Amino acid sequence: MYLGESSRRNKDGSKIAYLQLAHNERGDGVPVAKVIHNFGRADKVDKDALARLVSSISRVLDTTQAPGSVASSDVEIVDSRRLGGAFVLDQMWDRLGIGTALRSAAEGRRLDGDVVERICFALVAQRCLEPASKLAAVRWARERVALSDCPDFDDDAAYAAMDFLLAALPDIAEQICSATSNLLNLSCDIIFVDTSSTYFERDVADAEADLDLARSAEESAERQVDPAACGPEERATRRFNKHSKDHRSDLPQVVLGMAVTSEGMPVRCWTFPGNTSDQVIIRTIKDDLAGWMLNRVVWVADRGFNSVANRAYLQRGGGHYVVAERVRHASGEAQEALSRPGRYASVAGNLAVKD
Repeated sequence: MYLGESSRRNKDGSKIAYLQLAHNERGDGVPVAKVIHNFGRADKVDKDALARLVSSISRVLDTTQAPGSVASSDVEIVDSRRLGGAFVLDQMWDRLGIGTALRSAAEGRRLDGDVVERICFALVAQRCLEPASKLAAVRWARERVALSDCPDFDDDAAYAAMDFLLAALPDIAEQICSATSNLLNLSCDIIFVDTSSTYFERDVADAEADLDLARSAEESAERQVDPAACGPEERATRRFNKHSKDHRSDLPQVVLGMAVTSEGMPVRCWTFPGNTSDQVIIRTIKDDLAGWMLNRVVWVADRGFNSVANRAYLQRGGGHYVVAERVRHASGEAQEALSRPGRYASVAGNLAVKD
């Protein structure tokens, strides 16, 4: 039973609505509305009479089970937040073992593992759904979205969570990789490595303290430059002196390193200063993954990493590698391989191989 409304249109185009008390009856398998009582025109209905009818009906109802419409005038909406996107991300976060890895890494530190894990998730969810700064993330999590078990936090707590994430990143990345490999049944015996670069912008120029004046002995020896003897502008240039793929050599840049499985799933990523050599990058990646529970690894890299020193480093501990060579102007080893008899076998597209 329900309160229905019907209408008719006059010749002058005006519309008149009528209220009726009706219920549906099923005839020949099709529900048909049957009018029980007509209340008359909607604009002239006796609303006090309707209120008395509602009050009369409500006397026989359990007030705890009464429909919300009975007391709709007493309902006040206090808060309304979005849930869908954050809920999906939270389920993925849990399924991939990210939350477990964060809480485990927080053990033994002066941190509440549950709280720091929720803050990290809030920052990630905000970047996925409404990208903005950490300051904006605080307000977003507090006012705009429903995050399960996430406490109120301020920008200091957000920065503290990021500090923890940076300090515990190796342990966290290893645990997530292990959980993801088991969940998705990934093959971790072939690791592809590559790098790219990107630039970033600042509102002000680098301050004297930001120029990383204290260089390690190894870096100084590689460049054969004494950083202390350089002026501020030269130190800034040397800090970001790698060629920018974005053709923005006037802006500071960073080098991004990525290791992925043969399926293309990330194993771990790294961020290096813009002037880091490929030799340092490949050694860092190999050393960081040395203790991980991986199978016998075959490293696959492009010609940017191909050098005698890098190949020797990748072979340490019985490692194997596949690195790219130029067909023209190739090294002696590559020329020897190309000169061996035997036809190429077509693999896919423009890729052909031979032993």
